Parts: sequence; structure tokens; C-alpha cells
Amino acid sequence: MRANILKRKLTLRIKRKKRIRAKISGCENFPRISVFKSNRTLYIQAIDDVKAITLAAADGRKLGIKANKEGAKKIAAEFAKLLKTKKIEQAVFDRNGYVYHGVIAVLAESLRENGIRL
Repeated sequence: MRANILKRKLTLRIKRKKRIRAKISGCENFPRISVFKSNRTLYIQAIDDVKAITLAAADGRKLGIKANKEGAKKIAAEFAKLLKTKKIEQAVFDRNGYVYHGVIAVLAESLRENGIRL
């Protein structure tokens, strides 16, 4: 029973992800910021979809950050500093199929507070 529920949740997230990715894309000056959230940590990266390269990335494991709201604020601050060193001040936010609520919402708001326009 539990396996069916988990499979259904994952299937719904993948459907949302495909629907979102059909509408958004990033370029060198206006990258796509993609978020991945596991049970333990957060991963975030800025992607140039035209050249298919990652411009910047932050790994929550290396920073010792957990997948909670405080961790989202910390990783967003570090990632914003990294983007500013690469002279990127605006981007499009790809929530990667996750609902814009909780950790994902805090991450996006913290990026905005640190000077990245989404």
C-alpha cells in the first residue's frame, strides 16, 4: 500500500516537472535555477539551456545544510553570492515539479532577498 502512494507522489511530481519545463528555459544572461530536494539536503544549480551547461551550483551536503527552511535560507545566500561573482542578477526559477510551499518557497524568497530577481 505504501509503495503505491510513494509511486503516485513521484509520478505526479514528474508530470508537474514536464509541464513546467515545457514553458521555461534559461540562457547565459538569464539562466534557469533548478532545485532538487531530497529528504536530507538541497541542491541548486543555474543552467544555460541554450549551451546545455551548468553555470553555477551549490550542494547542501558540502555546506552541511539540511533540507529545512533554515537550510534553504543558508544555501540561497551562498548561491546568490556565487551568482553575483558570475555577474548574474536575474534568472527564472524552476521548482522542478515541487509544490511552491515550505522549503521551496523559502528558497525562492531568500534568493530574492539576496538580490537575485526571479
